Amino acid sequence: MAFRNLELDLVRTFVTVVEAKSFTRAAERLGRTQSAVSLQVRRLEERLERQLLSRDPRHVTLTAHGEAFLPRARQLLRLNDEIVGQLSDDGLEGEVRLGSPEDFATVHLPEILGEFAKAHPKVTLTVTCDLTLNLLDRLRDGSLDLALIKREPLGPDLGVRVWREPLVWVAADPGVLERAEAAPLVVAPSPCVYRKRAIGALEQHGRPWRIAYTSPSLAGQHAALRAGLGLTVLPREMVPPDLVRLGEPQGLPPLHDAEIALMRASTATPRAAERLAEFILSSLDRPAAA
Repeated sequence: MAFRNLELDLVRTFVTVVEAKSFTRAAERLGRTQSAVSLQVRRLEERLERQLLSRDPRHVTLTAHGEAFLPRARQLLRLNDEIVGQLSDDGLEGEVRLGSPEDFATVHLPEILGEFAKAHPKVTLTVTCDLTLNLLDRLRDGSLDLALIKREPLGPDLGVRVWREPLVWVAADPGVLERAEAAPLVVAPSPCVYRKRAIGALEQHGRPWRIAYTSPSLAGQHAALRAGLGLTVLPREMVPPDLVRLGEPQGLPPLHDAEIALMRASTATPRAAERLAEFILSSLDRPAAA
């Protein structure tokens, strides 16, 4: 049986085109001509005997085969970069400044950043936790290289989606709703995607609400929930074990999924930051949770 081997340069080009959403922008990022990038993607499709991208003059979109291949392509690149980083001195060093929402950084990033640090011990990681709006400001003013931001699935096309999962209502005690005419919300300051999602869902459902407690700190919000001050909205996988999920039995409306996207600074991204971006994408890229 003859085995077909994938050329990693072709795989990396494909992933770059998907992230850039354009052959032209991918060519600029890779330092190649647009025709060379297009040829490399075509060669990969010929090797796989599958069409991965649908092309028209304005848009580049994934086919069903491309959607299925993308997470595996990122895994291939991540494994390659880990091996190169661990077994050879690839000269990767410097500082990478990463921004993230506090809840996401607390639950999902430690293991990923730990693995990256082991593979690239000369790189210094500086992580800033803040609200999405502030992280976007930091990207624009050049004080961050990369940022993971919360975004609306049907909102502005910001960054590359790396995470999607259901949002749920959370409280310490389901009885918190029985004791109040208006649903008491524990939220982050405005603007906050989860705050907006909670208020919008309640108003659409015709249920009164009030802001019972506001804190920019995730720990502060959890403390307020445990004190019985109200309920909040969290991604399903980020619910602490001592809090309970609420829903239709308590008269609460369903919530749309949450999305986290990775964004790069508008200025030239350092090589170490690009490597971390690839590492995060290969680690987190996944469809919506079932």
